[in-house]
Amino acid sequence: MSLILEHVNYIYGAETPLAIKALDDICLEIPDGQFVGIIGHTGSGKSTLVQHLNGLIKATEGRIYYNGQDIDEKGYDRKALRSNVGLVFQYPEHQLFEIDVFSDVCFGPKNLGLPKEEVERRAKEALAQVGITEEYYTQSPFELSGGQKRRVAIAGVLAMQPKVLILDEPTAGLDPKGRDEILHQIKKLQTETGMTILLVSHSMEDVAEYVDRIIVMNQGRVMFDAVPREVFRHYKELEEVGLAAPQVTYIMHALQEKGMQVDVDVTTIAEAAEEIVRCLETLH
Repeated sequence: MSLILEHVNYIYGAETPLAIKALDDICLEIPDGQFVGIIGHTGSGKSTLVQHLNGLIKATEGRIYYNGQDIDEKGYDRKALRSNVGLVFQYPEHQLFEIDVFSDVCFGPKNLGLPKEEVERRAKEALAQVGITEEYYTQSPFELSGGQKRRVAIAGVLAMQPKVLILDEPTAGLDPKGRDEILHQIKKLQTETGMTILLVSHSMEDVAEYVDRIIVMNQGRVMFDAVPREVFRHYKELEEVGLAAPQVTYIMHALQEKGMQVDVDVTTIAEAAEEIVRCLETLH
């Protein structure tokens, strides 16, 4: 297993009157090559959880293992961990600071002490993977659109050639077209490279079509952990904690209530269309 969390707890402001338990007895296994959606409303603990995975936050209690090694063990190489487990923050401005796009993406591999040719090769490859063409190389990253900034921030992490890529709300603030483009690019990347990807979001719509597995966080605990169709069966419980299933789920349940014998567990628009056509054909 690539990442294992055993009974992880985290308390903000521990040993103060303002102490808040942000993570409560988290036990998870994330195998190599899986595409995982981590879903939860604001304050559910999802961002706190992923910041533990590359050692940005140290667990108050519990153990986290990467490839069998305890990341909090004395002498553990945190720099190597962060090369292997890359985190892209919600706001790309937090990760962009160089004078131009190409320099920004070169920054990480350059800090690994790699030769100039290898640094530039990695940067070009990473930018191509996120769909940024050479015409943008010399532009300031701060002159780009929101979606382009996200892509450059992702490329900066990809240039480190991580084994695990964590994306914290990569579509926040983007319009529907920009959101779809980013998610499609991430899925394409995962399909082509077999990389482990953790996609943090508060939107079921964002993850329904792309992920293999959904972990739902609520009040610092894992509420559900299953394949999408299993999770969406609990759409009423999700509503109770401020989340919603994809629109497809509600449409299929409404059709079933009207007497159509449809599979209410479909998770994507394409599957729903196929299922509706199948049902209509059986009526003739």
